[in-house]
Order: sequence, then C-alpha cells, then structure tokens
Amino acid sequence: MAKKDTSQNQMKLSQLRILVAVAEHGSFSEAALELEMSQSAVSHAIATLEEHLGVVLLSRGRHGAQLTPVGQRIVSHAQVIGQRSEAIVKEAELAKGLEGGQVRIAAFRSISTHLLPRVIAQFHERYPAVAVSLAEHDDFYPVEAALHEGRADVGFTFLPTSANLKTWELMQDEFVAIFPGSFRVANDHLSWADLKRLPLIMPPDSNLMTRNVARHMRSFGQDLSVAYEVETDATIINLVVQGLGATILPKLAAEPIPADLQVFPLPESLKRVIGVAILQNALHTPATYAFLETLQNLRHPASVTS
Repeated sequence: MAKKDTSQNQMKLSQLRILVAVAEHGSFSEAALELEMSQSAVSHAIATLEEHLGVVLLSRGRHGAQLTPVGQRIVSHAQVIGQRSEAIVKEAELAKGLEGGQVRIAAFRSISTHLLPRVIAQFHERYPAVAVSLAEHDDFYPVEAALHEGRADVGFTFLPTSANLKTWELMQDEFVAIFPGSFRVANDHLSWADLKRLPLIMPPDSNLMTRNVARHMRSFGQDLSVAYEVETDATIINLVVQGLGATILPKLAAEPIPADLQVFPLPESLKRVIGVAILQNALHTPATYAFLETLQNLRHPASVTS
C-alpha cells in the first residue's frame, strides 16, 4: 500500500537546517553565506517548507526575516532534529572507524587496579571489536614516555604533566597516614609528633610519592625519617598490619585498606592530582576518542579522601 503523502513525509532535513540558519541570522543573505548557497535557493527552500506545512514561518521585510509565533515554535523542533541527525551521523562514523580498532593505555598501578577494570569492561561492552592493551607502570615517567614515543594512545598520569600533552583532571587522591589497629592519638587528630612514634614504612626515596611527602613535611619544618623502604604498596600495608610500623600513602594506592588499621588525614592536607592525557596535536584514532568518551560517561568521583 502506498504511503500517505503527508507534510511530515515531504519535509527534508536540508529545509529544516536552512530554517534554523535564517532564524539564527535573521537574514536570508547571511544564512546563504553560512550555508554556501545562493540566496534564491534559501528563499525557495523556505517557501517550499511553508507550502508543505501550510503556515508562514518567517515575516520578510526591509529589516530582514523574523520568525512568526508558529515559526518560533517550529524552529525549536527543527534545532532538536538537527542535533539528533548529527548524532546519528557521528555514531555511524564512529562505528565504521571502530571495527577492528585498537586503543593502547599506559597507567600507573593504582589506577590500573582500582579504576581501569570498570572502564575497560564498559568500553568492551559497547565496542567489542576494539582491542585494548594496558601497560602498567610503577611511576608516571614511563607513562608520559609511552605517550611521547607513540607506544600509548591514552595515559593516566599526575598533573601537571610535561609539555605537548593534552590533559583532563580525573580525580584528587589524598595522602593518608595508616597505623596498626592498636595505635591511638589524642583528640582523634594526628599530629606531626604522632608520625614519629612508630617506624615509617615507605616506598624508596626515588619514588614520586615519597618525594612528595618529604617535600610536604619540610614545608612545615618536619623531616621524613624512613625506617623501612619497600617497593610495593600492598607489601607496605601488610607490614603495617603486622605492627612493624606506620606509612603515608595516597589513599587510592593503599586500597583496599584492612578494616583493623587506623587511617588518619595528615596534619596538613596533601593531595596528588590524577589526570588522563593524550598527545597534543596528534592524529588520534576513533577508538581513542571512544575510550575517552566511555571514561567521561562513567564519571569517577572527583576525589578520594578519608
């Protein structure tokens, strides 16, 4: 059976796009310039649309073209239709570019452990044909090197970064002091003196976390005295569980923190800013942009605090 010939069937996206342009500029000539069309073609498109709808959309005069009341209502719908059509094209183009694509990620360990599994799972659900590779590093230097050398498409690092990287803040991770369960402080507030009551177990002094803590304490006239240097965060936490001492770590690096340990904010707050980075002015693949979109949509909490 033949489809009924209605005004809705006769409307074209191009006519609605022209209507929106004329409404925004208030002028047929300026709309024609933006759309790279002749003024007569713009006028013909509007006249044809008005004929199909049976209403006057624009009042023409010496001062340009103004929307009629019904034109104002219709153009709001036309704007939404235009946005939706652009979204349809974007989704199709993205899908075409994601068949068999790949995204390479470089990140430091705590982000790889606590954030990326959820992001990668969501990404795989939406784009199952895209391969994901994850390189895990102990510090941010190898992450940024991988981006600069073209071995990674997306990197998770600390802000601010080196030059030539485009970055977005992902979260703020607060440093906390972690003590054995039997440890107690006066008034529930940790003091600098409390930090000296037990041996400190820290990453080596070459580690960025330890350097940041030492710099932070020096700014308040305190020295960081380390009794045990241990490479991995999990081992440090296990040594604190055994009662061998205390530690100062970013909370994300320390998680999961056993329930029987005591966790305190530092006497003066210290946070590290974690960001996502891509190489500035590089030609990124659709897979890279799709991964960044997935990351943004998950909306990880802006900060991790005690």
